Formats: sequence, C-alpha cells, structure tokens
Amino acid sequence: MADRRGRLYRYGDIFDHRATDSLFLGAVRDNVRFHQKYNPAYRRMLKAEGFSTNSLERIEDLHRIPPIPTAFFKRHTLWTMDPGCLAVRATSSGTGGLVSRIGLEWAALARGAAMAAGLGKARGLFSPVPANYIVLGYEPHRENQTAISKTQRASLLYAPPLQVKYALKRGAGGYRPDFPGVKRALERYAGQKVPVRLVGFPAYLYFLLLELKREGLRFRFPAGSMVLLGGGWKQFYREQPEKEAVYRLLKEVLGIGEESCREFYGAVEHPSMYCDCGRHHFHVPVYSRVIIRDVDTLRPLGFGRPGLVNLITPIADSMPLVSVMTDDLGILYPGESCGCGNQAPYFEILGRAGLSEIRTCAAGAAQILEGG
Repeated sequence: MADRRGRLYRYGDIFDHRATDSLFLGAVRDNVRFHQKYNPAYRRMLKAEGFSTNSLERIEDLHRIPPIPTAFFKRHTLWTMDPGCLAVRATSSGTGGLVSRIGLEWAALARGAAMAAGLGKARGLFSPVPANYIVLGYEPHRENQTAISKTQRASLLYAPPLQVKYALKRGAGGYRPDFPGVKRALERYAGQKVPVRLVGFPAYLYFLLLELKREGLRFRFPAGSMVLLGGGWKQFYREQPEKEAVYRLLKEVLGIGEESCREFYGAVEHPSMYCDCGRHHFHVPVYSRVIIRDVDTLRPLGFGRPGLVNLITPIADSMPLVSVMTDDLGILYPGESCGCGNQAPYFEILGRAGLSEIRTCAAGAAQILEGG
C-alpha cells in the first residue's frame, strides 16, 4: 500500500487520470482493506452495506464504496489508529454548532505535503521572492485547532513572508475583524517594493474591498502580488456575490487582476486540496476522485447533472476518510469543456444541500456504529 500511494503522490503530472487510474484504484482498495481490518466500526458499516473490496475492479466502481457523510463526523470519531500517536489534529469551523474532529498520521501528513507542493507548482503559487501578507483569517492561538486556520498559515509557505497581518483578531469575546489594522498594513505595504499576498476567506476579502471602496481608498502593489482564497462563505452565504463582481472590485481597489487570483476547495473530513485553474474551475488531481450523487437515491450521476459531492482519497490510515459525502451540491464536467487545456474532470460548487437527507444518512451510519 505504501509503495502504491507513494508512487501516486509522487506522480509528475498531477492531472493525468488516464495514466494513474489503476494506481489510484489499487491505493483506494488497499486503504479500504486497511480500515476494514483494523477498525471494527467501519467494518460493520461496510458489512451492513454489503460491500466487498472485490467489487472494486475498475475505476468506475469507486461509487460502490459506501460514503460516510461529513455530518456523521460531527457526532462521532472513527479512529483506526491510536489518536495519541497522530502527527496533527484538527477540527472543522463549527459554524453550525458542531465540529468534526480528525487527525492524520505522519505518513499522511507527508503525502499531504507532497500534494500541496504538486498543486503549488502546477498553479504557479511558488515564488522565491519574499512577500507581505494579509491573512483574511484567524490570528494564531493555541485554542484554535480548526483545519482552515492551519491551511491558511500553511499558504505562507508558497512565498517567504516578510510581514504578516491577520484580519481576525482574538479577544475576550472570540474573533473579531480588525479592518482598521488591515488598512494600516495595506498602506504600509503599498510603500514597499515587494509583492503582497492576500490569503483567506473570500467573504472577508469582499467585505474589505467594499469598505475600502466606500472610503475612497485605492492601493497598487508590485508585480507578483496574488490572492489565495479558501474556506467558503459559511455563515455569509446570503451576501455571496458572483465571482466576477469580486474580481472587478479586486482590480479596481487593489489593482490585482483576476489572473492573479486562485481559490481552494476542501473539507476537514477530506484532507485533499483542489485549486482552480485560470478559468476558475476545480480540476480533480490524481490524488482524489469526485462523484456526484443523486440527492434522493445517492446513485452516481454523470457529467452535467447536479447532486451531492462525494470525495474519494486514499491519503489517511488514521481514520476512514477514504470516501466522504459532503453537504455541498455540485456538478462534474469533462475536462475538455473547460478550455484551459487541462483534461482532468472539474467540478463546480452550487451551494449547500438541505440537511435533512444528510442527517438521515448520517443517522443510519450512527445506528450501524452503535450496533443497531
């Protein structure tokens, strides 16, 4: 298993599905068997669904793996390995009141680092030129173990940081936006001859740009400045504008063009990364596969049909994260329809599904876990 996964995560062309389908299928099969052997609760789930790894004969059979809803992880943990021996622990943001708790072993963390490096290289995120950063996310604090805070800080590794300003400051009542401090940092950065990188939540970028425009403030930064967004809109989904509106505002207020803006997609329960192309589409890298499922029947859908987003990756031995079903609605498209030249399939996120179906599915998984 280690060799198969090692070859997969070291593969040069991170979007070549045709060359890696067999490798990916073997790695997934090995990963499911590992959890099936060492995780009694997961073994019961697979048995209750009548699943056998022998049914994974072709890449098209991946949909047969019973997906675990992300909502299930908010009430249960499924450790396959001793959580005390893991390299890193993280939680979801908990905007709905409950959090998922996951952990990764050292080998999975190394695979994640290889994945981040591969995506960074493919998307042109690496630069030897130091940059000043605005992190539109959480100021580091020992009590904040959210995965998004860790990935936002990890984004600083793509270009050496000179100065870093965090937009969300921690106080007695929790985190609060510090836009006055961000404005002062932008004014200071504008007087320096180094690129600027804005990293973090798209909602806070949008709110910041609106405030800067309202106050008549405009800034210009050197070539090489970038915007790296991730984490979604969460509780601000009602205020979410079209992406094009954000890009126009970004160009007008900060002088950073759309071509220098990249967005990430991910979930704490699925430790794989997706970074959009120049046309802002999330092409699926070789480390994972994406299945769109019918909201009512959970059967797999083909290209161009909306449904629940099911994410598959063999990255972790710590817990069975191999196939998780999000509460996101999305559509999968063939890669050639993008126009950027990438032939890997890509997906579009439409929004969140109604949680009744997700909760029903999660409750069924919980019943199996409890021996019902």
